[in-house]
Amino acid sequence: QVQVVESGGGLVEPGGSLNLSCVASGSIASFYILGWFRQAPGKQREVVAQLIRGSSTRYSDSVKDRFTISSDDANNAVYLQMSRLKPEDTAVYYCKMGPPGNYWGQGTQVTVSS
Repeated sequence: QVQVVESGGGLVEPGGSLNLSCVASGSIASFYILGWFRQAPGKQREVVAQLIRGSSTRYSDSVKDRFTISSDDANNAVYLQMSRLKPEDTAVYYCKMGPPGNYWGQGTQVTVSS
């Protein structure tokens, strides 16, 4: 069983930046898709960014050109660089690894507010 832990959330002013990290307890090299999701209060969880091995990266329209997903197999990590943050980006951000499998972290809170 792979454990996934996110970090890097916090409070930031509108227009600011944050970098989220997600580290797995084991190798991530076999995962076909690595992704970041978020869930705002009263809303459903939504996909933010996905990295599909050997293919491409995908972003939701709301974060395109502001967020960047990347991975580091040597460190079993997935990152989300967030810039030009907006209040509507406020949510709990979750890392998901897989398929194969379906491994979620516990989430990290991002709050964008002045």
